[in-house]
Amino acid sequence: MLRRIEFVSASILLAGIVLLVGGGSAARAFGVPIIWSVEIAQLMFLWLCVLAIDIAMQDNRHFGLEVLLDYVPAGLRKLIEAANIIIMIGLLIFLLRYAWKNMILMHPRLDGALQLNGSIFHASMVLGFALLVRTLIAKLITLTR
Repeated sequence: MLRRIEFVSASILLAGIVLLVGGGSAARAFGVPIIWSVEIAQLMFLWLCVLAIDIAMQDNRHFGLEVLLDYVPAGLRKLIEAANIIIMIGLLIFLLRYAWKNMILMHPRLDGALQLNGSIFHASMVLGFALLVRTLIAKLITLTR
């Protein structure tokens, strides 16, 4: 169910970006620029990237180097993959703490023409790291079964 929510959210964000950029371009062509359209499109793109990374990781379509693992026996390959996942989970949990602190620290900062709190931008890292930890734990459970 969470995967569907992520996919629908990513789809809505992508459609919103396309409409916002298209509308902003059309408005600019008619001499009535929408100043905030680029700012909101960038914010939406940031959140879209976070969701797309997690969706790609769930589908094993995220960038990875498997050249070395192709020449390793199956049992050892599983062990290396499990160790890699455990290291990534540890790193993401470590970074999650600092992403949270950064988000809190950036809240008073106002960005752009709309004067949005900086925490709205930086919260994407917190969500992204949390989603990746969840995905990697699920991958580890699947790998060990």
